[in-house]
Amino acid sequence: MTGTILAIDLGKFHSVACFYEVADGRHEFKRIETTPRAVNDLLAERKVVKVVIEVSGQAGWVVDLCRALNMEVEVANANGEAWRWRNVKDKSDRNDALKLARLSVMGQLSLVHVPAKEVRQWRSLIQYRHTLVERRVAIRNSIHALLTVAGGAVVIRNWNERMVAELRKESRRLGKCGREELWRGQLGLELDAMEQVQQLIEQVEKKLDELVSDESQQWTERVKLLRTIPGVGPRLAEMVVAWIDDPKRFGTGRQVGAYAGLTPRRYQSGESERSGRISKAGSGRLRKLLVQVAWGMLRYNARGREVFDRLCKNHKTRRKQAAVALARKILVWCWAMLRDGKAWQEDHRAALALSGSVEL
Repeated sequence: MTGTILAIDLGKFHSVACFYEVADGRHEFKRIETTPRAVNDLLAERKVVKVVIEVSGQAGWVVDLCRALNMEVEVANANGEAWRWRNVKDKSDRNDALKLARLSVMGQLSLVHVPAKEVRQWRSLIQYRHTLVERRVAIRNSIHALLTVAGGAVVIRNWNERMVAELRKESRRLGKCGREELWRGQLGLELDAMEQVQQLIEQVEKKLDELVSDESQQWTERVKLLRTIPGVGPRLAEMVVAWIDDPKRFGTGRQVGAYAGLTPRRYQSGESERSGRISKAGSGRLRKLLVQVAWGMLRYNARGREVFDRLCKNHKTRRKQAAVALARKILVWCWAMLRDGKAWQEDHRAALALSGSVEL
């Protein structure tokens, strides 16, 4: 490679740019404001062969600017082994930018895929829905704790409308509660908060369903394709499509599993080699949803049940490991379907086993 590399250490308000000459290693720095206009002026200042940045909140619109100018751009994963600072006594923005350029020349950067802007916005809305669901779970746990402290005035078996109405009868307005009934006021406030969060979840899910039903979007057919898998609903289908984005960027199923952090860690030294727990790299919410679907798939998907039983080997202590392994398998199945553009094909022998007609 010859020419000049532009490496930018992005900051919240100000950034440091490094123009690095590949031939002889000469470099110079420039400090700019972290705004689209300032970055655009920097890109137009001189001809560069490549732009290198690290992943951050500003990385998305910087990549959009580079792509609009037909410039090659690399986004480095700051959690990569080559990028980690260990025992460094002089860490600065200039050193960060210079290190980005040097590692890019040597090809030692762990790169991050940055999807198009509309896909990033779609991802953000999906993440927001999961945030709201977690908020609703926290409120329900708080209500459980209030009832436990109050001596179990109401036993909650499920969260349907009838149960919520029964809880409303036990609640009071906080301003009208005596000193010995303050928990009733807290219960009323928590029920109000849960109702508000539920309304927000319904609004977000309605918008997500509209996005998936829009035939003009490229991901509509992909989501429909994944929903042909028994046990896979709209929430997992849209999340897998949004996070995988381009299925051709993965060469093997193991790469897909590693992307979601569902492959085991490896420990090898000399003659000793063993596998540890899963790496937990990538999106934690994607892993969580995959595991949830894996447990539910035992009832609805014959092939999934077959994989689980084979890995579990009728040992209760292996059930959780088998569920995580099945979650990785589900993700690989989804990726293969997106790559080939083919719908789900059920294993008829496994389906008969699930119904009890034959034994596997």
